[in-house]
Amino acid sequence: MTQSNVKPIPDNMHAVTPHLICDGAAAAIDFYVKAFGAEDCARLPGPNGKLMHGMVRIGGSAVMLADEFPEWGSFGPKALKGTPVTIHLYVADVDKVYATAVAAGAKATMPPQDMFWGDRYGQVEDPFGHRWSIATHVRDVQPEEMKKAMEQQMAAGQSCGS
Repeated sequence: MTQSNVKPIPDNMHAVTPHLICDGAAAAIDFYVKAFGAEDCARLPGPNGKLMHGMVRIGGSAVMLADEFPEWGSFGPKALKGTPVTIHLYVADVDKVYATAVAAGAKATMPPQDMFWGDRYGQVEDPFGHRWSIATHVRDVQPEEMKKAMEQQMAAGQSCGS
């Protein structure tokens, strides 16, 4: 193997980067710009008007996107009838970002509320079937206090979002 001066992780990238498959990746980019203030960084068109690769940057973090390509086993959450993945987004004002996302077309699934772990936290589902949790850290909570609050909430029969 030859030595290279190329960085193994490119500048402005992180070791872990979400890569979302969407039925309509170009429309998803437009939605993320509108809903989350994303910066549209790249669009590489492919066959039949589909997007082979796209990238947005939200709060300094990259999110890659591509259209569905069933012939390559590439499906988005709608084709799969849901997703087990939630993308977590920290912001300065969760209530504002949540309202903006819903106004842009996201489905409201959990309105923002103060949580026992110290975040004001809500959830939406974007028009492409991806789930997003949106949070603002509002207070620091010690692990013991967090555990006790969680146990009390669970004993009361409430989920983490109740």
